[in-house]
Amino acid sequence: MAGDERRAGIRERWDAYRAEAVAPRLLIVRQLPHAGAGLAAALLAVNVLLGLMPVLFVVETSVLIGRVPDAVRGGTDSAAWHALVTAFLVASAAFAGQQVLAPLQAALGERVQRRVDGYFTRRLMASSLAAVGIAPLEDQRTLDALREASRRLETSWHTPGHATAGLLALVARYTRLLALAVLVGAVTAPAAGAAILGAALVFRYGQRGGQRKYARVFKEHLPAEREAAYFRDVATGADAAKEIRVFGLAGWLSDRYRSSHLDSLYPMWRARRRIYLKPYFGYTALGLLTAGAVTAWTARGAAAGTFSLTALALALQAAVAALLLGEHYPESDANTQFGMDAVRGLADFESRLAERLPGDVTADATGDARGLPREGVRFRDVSFRYAGGRRPVLDGLDLVLRAGECTAIVGLNGAGKTTLVKLLARMYEPTGGTVLVDGQDVRTFAVDSWRRQIAVIFQDFNRYELSAADNIALGAVERPPDAAAVRSAAQKAGVAGALERLPRGYDTPLSRQYEGGAQLSGGQWQRVAIARALYALDAGARVLVLDEPTAALDVRAEREFFSRFVELTRGVTTLLISHRFSSVRHADRIVVLEDGRVAEDGTHGELLARGGRYAELFRLQAERFAEPERPGAAPAVPAPAEPTEDTP
Repeated sequence: MAGDERRAGIRERWDAYRAEAVAPRLLIVRQLPHAGAGLAAALLAVNVLLGLMPVLFVVETSVLIGRVPDAVRGGTDSAAWHALVTAFLVASAAFAGQQVLAPLQAALGERVQRRVDGYFTRRLMASSLAAVGIAPLEDQRTLDALREASRRLETSWHTPGHATAGLLALVARYTRLLALAVLVGAVTAPAAGAAILGAALVFRYGQRGGQRKYARVFKEHLPAEREAAYFRDVATGADAAKEIRVFGLAGWLSDRYRSSHLDSLYPMWRARRRIYLKPYFGYTALGLLTAGAVTAWTARGAAAGTFSLTALALALQAAVAALLLGEHYPESDANTQFGMDAVRGLADFESRLAERLPGDVTADATGDARGLPREGVRFRDVSFRYAGGRRPVLDGLDLVLRAGECTAIVGLNGAGKTTLVKLLARMYEPTGGTVLVDGQDVRTFAVDSWRRQIAVIFQDFNRYELSAADNIALGAVERPPDAAAVRSAAQKAGVAGALERLPRGYDTPLSRQYEGGAQLSGGQWQRVAIARALYALDAGARVLVLDEPTAALDVRAEREFFSRFVELTRGVTTLLISHRFSSVRHADRIVVLEDGRVAEDGTHGELLARGGRYAELFRLQAERFAEPERPGAAPAVPAPAEPTEDTP
């Protein structure tokens, strides 16, 4: 029984070692094809030569030392002198070879690193963009895997490329170690060479084992380090600079950063002492005993005349050099330990993408949606629940968006307005019911074909650090460059004047991080986003979706926009989402969403006359402009006691 338990314990430790030490090395080896066979072979050859050059130097300097007595006695014309000079020249060549090969190793290693990292960066982007919908990208576990992969690839160290180059660099170290051990065994005794090799490998085992243990501790305390990094980024970034100064947060941020940073460092310091300090007393003792034994053996043999002076010098140099190779390898160890984290994170991310999540979109259909809708879009008994959600956001929704009309959607936060837009754009699939386009299930159309029929400006639209022209033209990237269409879209959105006044006009990068770049105001950015949607309409899109299109505009700019809105969208199937009733009152139809369903449907006047939910919400918003004046306050804008069609 005891023997079985012992064998089980040994097997368990071996499995753990194989998982932590062997499997990552094999994973690194599998990355070599991404570097290119020729480049990998060249770096391998350089590392072998770089490993042998110091050994050749040891051999030739030992020969040189052994030739000195005979050369001195024989003079400069003797064979011994010529042999000494030859040994000196070869040793010098070996030394020079090291100086030439070292930068060549670094240059080739950098190329390997860039190729491998480039491959994984492209693969990460391709995997992320391959998700047809956004359900996987809003799943927390999938996002964690994506962040782990991208975090490693974004840094300049411990990447898969560094791990691959570092693994090849180990060839130089172990070639040298093996050759030195063979030399010791050849000039003294095989047992001495084996002892030196064994002691160096025990040192290496301790180094790598300690690093694996420390890596586990490091990962356990990453949350505290991430918190510290967050406080550091807040303190050093521009986004929070105003509030930090207004609220006097400088001292508080410094204290929180220091506290979080030390919370992560103290446990790691203690672990480092436990992992590295005490065990290395034993490793050091082993190294000293081995070196002492080999030295004593060789010295006694030299005194007895068994070993020559050359053999003595060779054995002593080789033994010491071999034992020093048991140390930490800065060019390899950390990189091979941490460099594969990105590969594992990417593999986890890709496996998560392969899982079918609720609401996930597939790209199996091939139908052509060009020119649709001609009749309209219908949400028929549509339900939707987010993964992990306790209740449906949409629950039996029946809604028709008639072609050529403007339909406005209003409702309280959480009513499902933005979710409806995501379903229309096929960011998600309904978990129940069907979305029909001219009576045909939207899932029968190719996803890209249908999306090209939709121009969407989400409430959280993206601000691209590109030129103003590119920010607008992104609405239809498949369209050939058309500067006139870009300017026309900007003119319709009311942002042309602002863009023309930029340092380089439409070619100005919209970010101050670039030379000659400029930053737009929130309202100007919103107009650029609207111009992007209008550019898509001009390129052939048939449905315009505006989710809070004037949220960042002031009252005057909003009024100006909507005074032109009807003309801009004439004949276009438009879905308008807004919490401002002055924005939706001109829509052909207004739909009130409540609890994931249509609560009311009609024109502005019809809904006011009905006196239902819309009229109630309208009245609440109107009352904001009719609050009693406070002393010293600006006069309030009067509002009618009862809502009317003309109430703004």
